[in-house]
Amino acid sequence: MPETMPLAGQTHFVAPSSETPLQATGMVDTSAPPEGQWKEAWKVLRRNWMFWVSAVLLLIILVVVCFPGLFTSVDPRASSLSRSLEGPQAGHPFGFDKQGYDVYSRVVYGARASVVVGLLTTVIVTVIGLFSGAVAGFFGRWVDAVIARIADIFFAIPLLLAAIVGLSALNNVWPNRGYWGGVLAVVFALAAFGWPQVTRIARGAVLEIKGLEFVDASRAIGASKWRNLFSHIIPNSLAPVIVTATVSLGVYIVAEATLSFLGIGLPPSIVSWGNDIAAAQSQVRSGDNLHVLFAPAGALAVTVLSFMLLGDAVRDALDPKARK
Repeated sequence: MPETMPLAGQTHFVAPSSETPLQATGMVDTSAPPEGQWKEAWKVLRRNWMFWVSAVLLLIILVVVCFPGLFTSVDPRASSLSRSLEGPQAGHPFGFDKQGYDVYSRVVYGARASVVVGLLTTVIVTVIGLFSGAVAGFFGRWVDAVIARIADIFFAIPLLLAAIVGLSALNNVWPNRGYWGGVLAVVFALAAFGWPQVTRIARGAVLEIKGLEFVDASRAIGASKWRNLFSHIIPNSLAPVIVTATVSLGVYIVAEATLSFLGIGLPPSIVSWGNDIAAAQSQVRSGDNLHVLFAPAGALAVTVLSFMLLGDAVRDALDPKARK
């Protein structure tokens, strides 16, 4: 091609090579090891505003759950009928409920039971679902068929309906369960029918991972099936399971509140958001003193929203297809 000549009155200028961006291409360290999935995910999370908003809210909620005495010195079980349904006042920002309990104190102490139920249920569901789904996807054949049919049976039963039936039967057999007995009863009732969703997701992830080259390489150097499963396949299949578990945590908190609202979840002696919302039903019907309802319902909504935002942020970081 002929060299392009400058027009009349124009100066042909060529920038020196030291000022061109191509100079930086030779400075890339090609010997550095590639970044792993979790490091790349952290880079994406740091730039996501939803992650930071949810992280701050969840940190505050965690502190409230672990150290409620830092936020209030009022006993949530101390009743004063002379103050029944009084509005907000100094030292009692949310007023009092119908029984004369301090609403703010019950919101603070009620976070523990509701969040603990959600956390324990999510842990149990994730462990059962991850293990069963990984075994089904990795071994296939009759193992996959048996686990898939069992999961289909449990998956066909609505979660809340199964929990209602199970807890109703348990209340007749074991009415006085105490604090941890009441919490564990709700946890096991929800976990018994919540694991099939995680099983399906883990099975699909394992089916995708087990055909990759590094799995064949591990098998070629003599790794056993179980070592391959726990050392290579399950760690690389965790991303979609973690996303599902993060979102499900908020769902189980709502499920606990729903069961307690219906009167078959946590016993009334346990301070929880669901029990306080159930106790405020009369105010909802009358339309008066709605502050008794809005305080625990607002705390429940903020907590669930925080876990949903965190789940969306984690999904964007761990699922490149969703980002695209």
